[in-house]
Amino acid sequence: MRYSIFFRVPSFLVLLLCLASCATQKSASVAPQDAHVAYMGRVGKPSPEAAELYWSGTSVKLNFEGTSVKARLKDSTGKSYYNVIIDGDSISILQPDTEAKLYTLASGLKPGKHTVELFKRTEWDKGTTTFYGFELENGGKTLPAAAPKTRKIEFYGNSITAGYAAEDYSGKDNPAGTNTNNYVSYAALTTRFFDADYTCICKSGIGITVSWEPLIMPEIYNRLNPSDSTSKWDFSQKQPDIVVINLFQNDSWIVEQPQNAQFKRRFGTTKPSEEFLITAYQNFVKNIRSKYPNAHIIAMLGNMDITRAGSPWPGYVEKAVAGLQDQKVYNLFAPYKDTPGHPRVEEQQAMANQLIKFIQEKLNW
Repeated sequence: MRYSIFFRVPSFLVLLLCLASCATQKSASVAPQDAHVAYMGRVGKPSPEAAELYWSGTSVKLNFEGTSVKARLKDSTGKSYYNVIIDGDSISILQPDTEAKLYTLASGLKPGKHTVELFKRTEWDKGTTTFYGFELENGGKTLPAAAPKTRKIEFYGNSITAGYAAEDYSGKDNPAGTNTNNYVSYAALTTRFFDADYTCICKSGIGITVSWEPLIMPEIYNRLNPSDSTSKWDFSQKQPDIVVINLFQNDSWIVEQPQNAQFKRRFGTTKPSEEFLITAYQNFVKNIRSKYPNAHIIAMLGNMDITRAGSPWPGYVEKAVAGLQDQKVYNLFAPYKDTPGHPRVEEQQAMANQLIKFIQEKLNW
């Protein structure tokens, strides 16, 4: 004789089990201001529901446990590009749309702990990206953010620092699309080598006294949102150990072009004197020093034709630095690369190697 035994489960218990099961599958939203979200660079935080990414090299990072992660994003132009970095290694490229959308950054990950980072590879004139937060599915959960990095490096530069056309090997020197990549710039490479916090204030075509476009670096270096003259950065938020200034490349071209519209706007009909250029450089360094009284400041040039043989511009910077009589301001000139266009990835790496060695030997890092 066989017996079948059935246990009747109370209906309320069935409901509880169902709710528990559903809860484990429900996606978890991680707001932009959540303590588990970590940012690098100058990031706008207009509300608890949104963060704004402007500058090259700005990044947002999350440590989490789970098998997938998404982010909700919207770009002002649809022309910004990001590196999606999973576990510090695997990299894909994301181009956010002009409408807010949820993007899958990674799926099918092995169960366990992971890190996701969105790193802005393009420049601020390509668009501002609004970040609305991460989403974790299938029971994923946030993990504590890493401790703040003990070292901090900040850069002020032009297209060289931006990584303009670094990945364009067509010979056209075209910054469009994914050709520009700040992640492979000498600035980002150097910062990652030292595992330092990274801030990059840069714009292709910009100078200290004159630019190819209306704005010069002394007019935007202190902005949070570079497109907004009323948006000011609070320098007390972060005090870098090292500031690298790599400017003057564009000045060196435009001061020789009296018919250029920006030449006329800045100088009228008279080419600026050596004394004017040296003083302007000194004043910019003084501005940086006033914000960062304890930082080491590296006055860097190169590796385009500003450091070619016979160029007077390294001499201008040397005189400017000498005149400052500041023991924590240094010169560093990258050799002229003597190839067409902007520095490609390997030429960016060469500059990084030089800067890394300088920091190790001069600053004992």
